[in-house]
Amino acid sequence: MNYEVRDCIDAGSEYCPCHLAESGECILCSQLRDKNFCDCINWKGVCIYQEFVWNGQKAKEGRKEIQCVLLNKEFIYDDLALFTISVPHKLAKELTSPGSFVFLRNPVSDHFFSTPISIMDVNVEENRIVLALEVKGIKTKNLNLINEGEKILVRGPFWNGILGLKNLYKSKDGTSIVTTRGIGQAPIVPVLKKLYANGNKIYVILDKNPYKDIFIKKYLDLYNCELITTTLIDENGEIASEFKRILLSILKNEQVNIIHSSAADIINYNVLNLIGETIDFSCCNNAKMCCGEGVCGSCSVKNKYFDIERSCKLQIDPRNILEGRRLL
Repeated sequence: MNYEVRDCIDAGSEYCPCHLAESGECILCSQLRDKNFCDCINWKGVCIYQEFVWNGQKAKEGRKEIQCVLLNKEFIYDDLALFTISVPHKLAKELTSPGSFVFLRNPVSDHFFSTPISIMDVNVEENRIVLALEVKGIKTKNLNLINEGEKILVRGPFWNGILGLKNLYKSKDGTSIVTTRGIGQAPIVPVLKKLYANGNKIYVILDKNPYKDIFIKKYLDLYNCELITTTLIDENGEIASEFKRILLSILKNEQVNIIHSSAADIINYNVLNLIGETIDFSCCNNAKMCCGEGVCGSCSVKNKYFDIERSCKLQIDPRNILEGRRLL
């Protein structure tokens, strides 16, 4: 039976209905998917079709770019910098949940230089956000041209940087495992904060490659995480034997309520295959973001039923996305 529990990250927000409704491809509303009946999925207390009609049968105004200030740029390594940006209070509050991200752009550059970056930390009292920027390609090199005290354009909030948020939020008063590698350290900070607030004991299995050290160490201490460093993946793209031994040992000796994986899709997929169907799972979802609004199609993936899904908005169990995909 081709059934999956689907949700839209923007449903019920000020950004709904979006451009998908205009084209008859709304994720939740059947009448905005060219159907002749009402069959709402995951009712949010707001009728998306009614909102669409009341808005003149067009999408609501989307996220706008806001001119902000780069307060601090701290290079941890030659190609890894922490950007601290001053943002409006409303935006800071909207970026506190796990999976939040924004698009950054140098004001002197064209719109296609807009770059999605996950939120690492938020200070709501001081209206500041912290992001880890890996300076590698043309977009991130362009952002790196901005100096401290200069303007930077921020577009947000976006919230779908994690698949399986429902599993993450319901994990309480148990043992949770977070696995991460490289730049994937940055987006796990809000995850650790949420799991810690939910009363969980947290194991972090971390592969610091390609970096020499762990750049989120202070957050691991803050949220009382038990850190285990190892190599997650071998040269063949398979789970490393030591990582597999560590993970299975924790699963055997602890009542684990969730495993969250923040790494490349091939690692997320292999972890999922290892644990099977018995444990809740969530993972990062930021490998193919481009516009963030479901329009460009860059984030489109086929689920295990061979349906095309827009992963920038669709909130779904990761198993329905990762299973059956070709990752190499």
